[in-house]
Amino acid sequence: MVTAKEEKPLASNRSAFHNYHISDKYEAGIALTGTEVKSVMGGRVQLKESYVAVRDGEAWLFNAHISPYSHGNRENHEPLRTRKLLLHRREIGRLEEAAVKQGMTLVATRVYLKNGRIKLEVGVARGKKMYDKRETEMRRTIDRETQAQLKERNR
Repeated sequence: MVTAKEEKPLASNRSAFHNYHISDKYEAGIALTGTEVKSVMGGRVQLKESYVAVRDGEAWLFNAHISPYSHGNRENHEPLRTRKLLLHRREIGRLEEAAVKQGMTLVATRVYLKNGRIKLEVGVARGKKMYDKRETEMRRTIDRETQAQLKERNR
C-alpha cells in the first residue's frame, strides 16, 4: 500500500504575502491541547497578526487566534496563548540568525494537515515598502486583464 504525502490546507495568512517578501519557508509542528486540535481541524484558526519568535533556544508562535472548541467545556483553551513550535535545533538556529543578524521577520504563512499531523509553515520575510505593494497590485491587475482579454479572444 502506497502512502501518499498529501497536505490538506486548514488556514493561510494571505496578508503575510501582501505585506512581506518571503524568502525561506520552514515546516514546523505545533504543541497543541486537545480542544485546540479540534478547532484547528475545523478550520477555526486565524493567522493574520501572528508571528514567530525564538526565545531561550525555542521557537514560539504568538498572536495566532484559535477559536474555543464549541463542545469544549471547562477544559477549553485560551484563544491567544503562545504555542511552542517543534523544530530541529539547526532550524531554530537558522531562524534566530535570520531574525537577529539579518533583521528579518518570522511570520506564520499557513497551517495544514500532513500525514495526520498539524503543521505550520514559517516564512522568513522582509517587509515590503508601500511602492512594492502598489507594484504587486498593479502586476496582479494587469495579469487579470490579460487573462480576460485572452479568454475573450478565444471565444
